[in-house]
Order: sequence, then C-alpha cells, then structure tokens
Amino acid sequence: MRTSAAAAGLRSMADTPAPEKATCWLAVGSVNRPIPYFDGAAGHGISVFGLDEETGEWALLSETGDIDNPTFLAVDAEAGRVFASSEVFEWNEGLVSAYKLDPATGALSYINKQVVPGSLTAHLALDGSCRFVLATNYSHEMADEVPGQAMAVFPVREDGGLQPASASVKHEGSGPNPDRQRVPHPHSTVASPENDLISVADLGCDRLFHYAFDSATGTLTPAADAETVLPPGAGPRHFLYAPDGHHLYVITELASTVVVYRREAGRLEGPISEISTLPAGFSGETLCADIQISADGRFLYGSNRGHDSIACFSADLESGALEAIGHTPCGGKIPRSFALTPSGRHMVVANQESDSLAVLAIDPETGLLSDTGWRLPVGSPTCVKAFVPKG
Repeated sequence: MRTSAAAAGLRSMADTPAPEKATCWLAVGSVNRPIPYFDGAAGHGISVFGLDEETGEWALLSETGDIDNPTFLAVDAEAGRVFASSEVFEWNEGLVSAYKLDPATGALSYINKQVVPGSLTAHLALDGSCRFVLATNYSHEMADEVPGQAMAVFPVREDGGLQPASASVKHEGSGPNPDRQRVPHPHSTVASPENDLISVADLGCDRLFHYAFDSATGTLTPAADAETVLPPGAGPRHFLYAPDGHHLYVITELASTVVVYRREAGRLEGPISEISTLPAGFSGETLCADIQISADGRFLYGSNRGHDSIACFSADLESGALEAIGHTPCGGKIPRSFALTPSGRHMVVANQESDSLAVLAIDPETGLLSDTGWRLPVGSPTCVKAFVPKG
C-alpha cells in the first residue's frame, strides 16, 4: 500500500535550498481521497516546490490538505493565485477553490470556493485576461444527471476569490466506443488567443464544442462554427494552440494520436493531419493524457499512460505538420500531467502511480529529452504547473 508523500519523508526547508535559490516553482495537485478509477490515493492535496534547474536541488515550500482530490490546477503567477478543482466520484457537483500564493515563501492561503454545476471536475484553465476560471466536468455515466453541465465560467474577484458561475453549458451526444463514449465526457477547456472564443474538448462526443466568449461579462453564446468533428472513437482529451495561433493540436485519449487543425481568421480547417503518439509496432494498452508545446512552437510533446512515455514531435511552423522524433520513458508510471519549465530547459512529469515528479532535460536544438535522474517525491500527483513567481 502506498504511503503519503508526507510520510515518505519529503525534505524540509532545513535540508534544501532556500526559495530564493529556486529558478522555478512547481504547483502540484494530487489525489488524496479514493476514487474507483484510480488504484490508490497517496497524495496530500496541493504542494508547492522550488526547483533549482542548475543543480536539481529542490525544496517543499508549502503543502495544504484542506481540499478533496485537487486533480487539476490553474496558476496565475503574475497575481500570485492558484485555483484547484475537486474531482470526487460520489459528488454530483464539483468544486473549484482559490488560494493566494505568497511570492516570497510559497505559502498557500485559502480564499474561497464555488460549486461547479457538474460532476467530476477534471480540468481548469484561465481565460486570456486571467479574470475568469474555466472549469470542465468529465461527468458520471448518467445521461440524465443533474445538473450535468459540461463546463462553467467563474469570474475572479480583485482579491483572487471566485464569484458564482457567470455561465455554463451542457453537451449532448455520444461516440462509437460503448465503454467510454456512451454519454458526453468533456475533458478540457481553452480560450482562443484573441480571448473571444471558448472551446471544450469532449471525449465522449468526439467533438470540440465552440462558444463565443464575452470577456467583459463572462458569458457564453453558441459560436457561428459550433463544433469541430474529430475521427470517430478518437476521444479528444486536451488541446492547445500553437504560439503563433495559426494551428491547433488535439491529443486523443482513446486513439493515441495528435490531430492537427489549421486556423485561419479564427476558424479551424481540417484536420490537416493525424499522427500516432506511439512507436510503430506497439500493441499494449495505453491512453494519452497531456499535451504541451515549446515556447517557439518548434517542438510538441504528448504523454502516453501505459506505454509510459513522452512522445516527441517536431512541428513545421508554416504547415503545422508534425514529425515524430522520439519516445522517451517518462521516469515512472502513468504520466497524467507534465509541464515545461519557463526556461524551456526541463520537463517535469507527474507520474501518478510512481508517487513522484520526474525531471527530464530538453535539448534546445533537437527538442529531444533525456532523464536527469532528478525525482521529487509526492503522492499520487495528477497535475503539475511550472512557473516563476512574481513580486
């Protein structure tokens, strides 16, 4: 049986570098309450680490267990705020909580929480202004679930606390996979580069649903192009825009692919290509999870849970086409989340079933990864965000 991260003996500040020596900070969410689709719950809640990218030394700056299953986080480093979901299987409604982050010490201070009108809140994001939190609900296997909203928008108060939802939407539909696509399963929400469109990846419906977003009021209306259809049975999970905004990349959980769309005048065209995240000949059980792109848009990465690797791609800046350049072991089991450090020098992987974060080095010329051997023990990590604190 797993032990908690605290019981495993995390380093104290007496043993590790002072926060001012850290070149980046890591906010980590972990499972601390049993859920039926995950074997074990060894986490403490939300942890904040300082990492020295020169030496690999690290410090646990703060930790809070006053929250249930914070499986996903959103961080506003500029304002010093951390927002966390609560994904609890028994609940028909999730929660989103707000914390103040001290830029000098890394201490977390609870502000407030709001109810999310849907179950299994599995993803959080900020809009382009950081004035709204976008919460996505994966949902139970019940077509008539109440309140059953796919995602909701929460205005952020001046003190960093959350107001009640200003908008929410409900999805209808299904996919060909009877085990995973009987009902809608929204999995992530992202705002467009112009912050005028909110898109939701729905694994159950094989769709990206699009909504016009009023960034003054936090309200949503159906977009002119209301949906983007993915290949049947693909199961879109997470997605992102290229840094220049001209392409959109979707990682599919069920098909283990990255699907590429061209973006012209705010509209998506395609798909223009689809590429596997797995090496040729692999036939085991595996599911994709997270997707990230380098700041210059030249390299894209996706995580494989089961194959337990990070798929590495080079991206053509003009066409958006991807070329597989390698598959690197993730340094553990079940890489549910990973983050690129702001320096671009490292990738930090949250290996959910290894109770640790693994740090991989990124070659700036080739985009390829190598294992540094650096490990940060934390129980059942499900989300990691890397950032440089302000202030």
